[in-house]
Amino acid sequence: MNTLQPILPLHRTMVAVDIEGSTRRTNTARARLRRAMYDLLHRSLELSGIGDRHYDPMLDRGDGAILAIHPVDHVPKTLLLTRFVPVLCALLAKHNEAAPEHGYRFRLRVALHAGEIHYDSRGLFGEDIDITCRLVDAPELKEKLRLTVAPLALAVSEGLYRSVIRHGYDGIDETAFEPLVRLDIGGRRQCGWVYVPGDVAPVIEALPRREDEGVRHPEPLGE
Repeated sequence: MNTLQPILPLHRTMVAVDIEGSTRRTNTARARLRRAMYDLLHRSLELSGIGDRHYDPMLDRGDGAILAIHPVDHVPKTLLLTRFVPVLCALLAKHNEAAPEHGYRFRLRVALHAGEIHYDSRGLFGEDIDITCRLVDAPELKEKLRLTVAPLALAVSEGLYRSVIRHGYDGIDETAFEPLVRLDIGGRRQCGWVYVPGDVAPVIEALPRREDEGVRHPEPLGE
């Protein structure tokens, strides 16, 4: 007789990204942007020293993705804030600058949270996955990005802000985060803190060059 496996929580740091205004794009345009988004994510992880062994396969969200990073000493949460997010922002800025036309350009909403998740044969689930998704889809984050010209806007959970950001570790300016997002998760109110990166030029200058000069811009798919 088959017995159910126990449901055990596993701690992960979660990164969610979502393409701004994707519902206004055609399907062929979305295909281009999805390829570019995944290219940027993998390149940003690589340049941040985060290898395949440090995270699970990305969970696709159609116009976005969720990344679950293992809680190992090689990938502290500070690394995501001081290296991964700035590099992703810089690569996205380079992508948009080099884009041959407007339809190839895009911006991202990004969310960071840490907590317990579960796996089954269909993927990831759990309350902390819900929190991450609610953060990246928050109307306040969408509005903050709409009002800026930055390549991306970041929202972090209340727990991440309190455990990491407010302590002022090197490379993190806690005063740059605003308590803008209001979440109601299971009847409990939570706050999300929003940050918009500033000048990305120094990060771009420090990026190593590669032969294809960043993200490729594929030909239109029959538009």
